[in-house]
Amino acid sequence: MTLLMVIELLVVLLALWVGARYGSLALGAISGIGLAILVFGFQLEPSTPPTDVIYIIIAAVTCAGMLQASGGMDWMIQVAERLLRKHPDRITLLAPFTTFVLTILVGTGHVVYTLMPIICDIALKKGIRPERPCGIASIASQIGITCSPIAAAVVAFATISAENGYNVSNLQVILVTIPACVIGILAAVAYSWNRGLDLDKDPKFQARLKDPVQYNYIYGSSATTLDKEIAPESKRAVYIFLAALALIVVFSVFTMAGHNILPAWNEVAVVKGGPAEITLANGVTESAKQLAKASVVLAGVTETVPKHLTMNLVIQIVMISAAALMIIFCKAKPKKAIAGAVWQSGMVAVVAIYGIAWMANTYFDNYKPEMQAMLTDLVKAYPWAMAFAFFMVSVLINSQGAVVVSMLPLAYSLGIDGWILLGIMPSVYGYFFIPNYPSDIATVNFDRSGTTVIGKYLLNHSFMIPGMIHVVIATICGYGIAFFFHSIGWI
Repeated sequence: MTLLMVIELLVVLLALWVGARYGSLALGAISGIGLAILVFGFQLEPSTPPTDVIYIIIAAVTCAGMLQASGGMDWMIQVAERLLRKHPDRITLLAPFTTFVLTILVGTGHVVYTLMPIICDIALKKGIRPERPCGIASIASQIGITCSPIAAAVVAFATISAENGYNVSNLQVILVTIPACVIGILAAVAYSWNRGLDLDKDPKFQARLKDPVQYNYIYGSSATTLDKEIAPESKRAVYIFLAALALIVVFSVFTMAGHNILPAWNEVAVVKGGPAEITLANGVTESAKQLAKASVVLAGVTETVPKHLTMNLVIQIVMISAAALMIIFCKAKPKKAIAGAVWQSGMVAVVAIYGIAWMANTYFDNYKPEMQAMLTDLVKAYPWAMAFAFFMVSVLINSQGAVVVSMLPLAYSLGIDGWILLGIMPSVYGYFFIPNYPSDIATVNFDRSGTTVIGKYLLNHSFMIPGMIHVVIATICGYGIAFFFHSIGWI
């Protein structure tokens, strides 16, 4: 690695560090400054912005935002609360799986904020230390992102993999990540079940109860959504949303089974005279490189081939259509959707991926030969070691989607097999390590008992051990599951 490479890498890391300090939109925006320095200062050629992934996120977030605006999410939270209150003694087990499933359905972990105070309330009423369910429930709400067919990380993985010759659908991705993450959650639950002192034996908690003001704050109120009336339109919105998800899954299943039922159009293809390689003649006008490639192959033999609609476009069409149906038939107000937490957090993710991935890809694309020379021997011997890189980058940038978009092209350029990268997919979640993520901070504030904490030394917080247990176990299991599926030809 040359001195210039090191200096430019420090520019990338500095932009990420400064952006993380400001948080929210700043992470993506300040990455733009890093990109500007790389392009204008060091004369690096900018990479192509990750527009395909961004378009899918916008479509999915718009649909989820409309679901929230219609009141549909309130109904989903009510259903979840009824389940939790029906089995209060199992709150440490049920709470994380409830937040996990909600994230899978909606594609974002920000839907669980309403549920977190309820989890704390149920634990307190049952005499269970709230840190036990709250810590792992917050972790599980983010774990679900790698298991949702409409989440940015899953969409990005499928899209980028296809661009690098590994055709895997969103459904195939979650066939690996869901069982791996479920095992990881169970391992974290096993640790959390008896973590910390019981409330009646915790001297700090008992001391707080002696203060009447504190006692009233802890036990004087009850968090619930069961008293909220759900309109018929809200339930219709949920049905529309679930139908949209089901339609996406159906298309994926048929494609996996070798029966692509998606629309197809004839396209002229040019066959090169060398190795078996086909370049589409009418889709090569995006850049000077593609035009140069087209000029070489246009003299070859042409043939007409069918080109099917791709799944990334299917997701966009279905999600946008579902959002429109909610507006028409479910009284979902667009202004309310824009003001909602789901839409706003989704747009923050868009900006983060836009800035971070564009900056990181610009650096890596300009130094692919050097990166390959330095890391090829390592990844050949230990290809799973890429999981450490995924995790460390996630600690910095607080976005699993941005990790996939910025790091996956590099991983493919190093020659790592797609099934291995799919197996280590759970390692892209590492932003619990430094407890500055909104869901973790909110969980600490929602816990009226004060048992869910950040910690005096920053890293000794309530989310550290459950998070590490999950990532390690889920990544190991994901690798094993991916190996099995790959060996039988499923992925």
